[in-house]
Amino acid sequence: LTASDAKHVVSVEGQLAEEPWIAARNGAVLTLLYGSGLRISEALGLCGADLSSPDETVLRVTGKGGKMRLVPVLPVALRAIAEYRRLCPYHLDPKGLLFRGARGGPLNPAIVQRDMARLRSALNLPDTATPHALRHSFATHLLGRGGDLRTIQELLGHASLSTTQIYTGVDTARLLEIYEATHPRA
Repeated sequence: LTASDAKHVVSVEGQLAEEPWIAARNGAVLTLLYGSGLRISEALGLCGADLSSPDETVLRVTGKGGKMRLVPVLPVALRAIAEYRRLCPYHLDPKGLLFRGARGGPLNPAIVQRDMARLRSALNLPDTATPHALRHSFATHLLGRGGDLRTIQELLGHASLSTTQIYTGVDTARLLEIYEATHPRA
C-alpha cells in the first residue's frame, strides 16, 4: 500500500463498523499492524496487560518460533488502543486476550481479514490490500525513508537478513537515488 492508502485504512475503519467499540477495536488492530509491523497473530495474541499504560512506548512481542522482540508503538496506536479499552463492553483481564470478538471471546483473524476486505472495497484498493500487506507496507515505507535494513529485520523479527531483503526490490527507484547521491563514482 502507499503511505496515503495505509493511513486511510487505519483511519477510515471507524466509519464502517456499526458498533463503536468494534470500530475502535478494528482501528487499533490495523494501526498496530501498520504502525509496529506486527503479524495479525501477534496483534491478536496481545494480553490485557500489554500497552495498558499510555507511558509504554515499546511492546515485547513473541513472534514465529517463540522468538521475542521489542517493537516501538506510536502514540497514535496507543491512543487507538486506549479508545478501544474505553469503549469495550467486556472486562479486559490482564492475563486474558486484549482484542475481543463481538461476543467477548477471542478475536478471530478472519474477522479482521473480512473487515479489511470491506475497507478495500470502500477505498477502491487492490485485492492485495490485506492485513499482512500493512506489515509489508510498514517495512517498505521505513526502507523508503532511509531505514536501515538490519534494523527493519529486527523490527519484523526475521531470522535471516535475506528474508528482509525482499523489501529492497520494492523501492528500487529510492535505492538508485541514494546510490547516485552518495557513491563517489556515481
